Amino acid sequence: MPELDDLRFPIGRFAPPAMSLPGVRAAHIETLRQLPERLRAAVSGLSDHQLDTPYREGGWTARQVVHHVGDSHANSYIRFKLALTEDWPTIKTYDEAAWANLADSRWLPVEGSLAFIEALHGRWVGLLETLSEEDFHKGFEHPEHGRQNLAKVLALYAWHSRHHTAHITSLRARQGW
Repeated sequence: MPELDDLRFPIGRFAPPAMSLPGVRAAHIETLRQLPERLRAAVSGLSDHQLDTPYREGGWTARQVVHHVGDSHANSYIRFKLALTEDWPTIKTYDEAAWANLADSRWLPVEGSLAFIEALHGRWVGLLETLSEEDFHKGFEHPEHGRQNLAKVLALYAWHSRHHTAHITSLRARQGW
């Protein structure tokens, strides 16, 4: 049985890049572009019973993970737009665990969130591809984590995309699905 940390962080913990270089940012944007297809492939063919299986003991189900990605990435997209249109705004946090335990995240089919993520990422990637070097130095004030520039947040959400997709693909591998 894998260690708990391996189950919680199947691709490792987030480590921000030492520098924000255009090539690194382009790779992060490409990860965001590919997420809808990769997430859809990760859950393809899973039954409701399989979608309702936690990726680890005490963890979210595969269904909750998909819905969480939609919730989280929608919040991030809005934060990007706030950072681009306001001077270091203080953003509002949200309780992701509480959101994941709401009925829509626990019971609704994943197709709605998959379609939402596809549309959202189309807009987000389209926006990201227009940003200048200076734009990536803009950011927001996070009440718990302090100042966050958009280059770092982009890296975080590229990691977040791979992280949650790996929760599902690792579960499938362990279960032989």
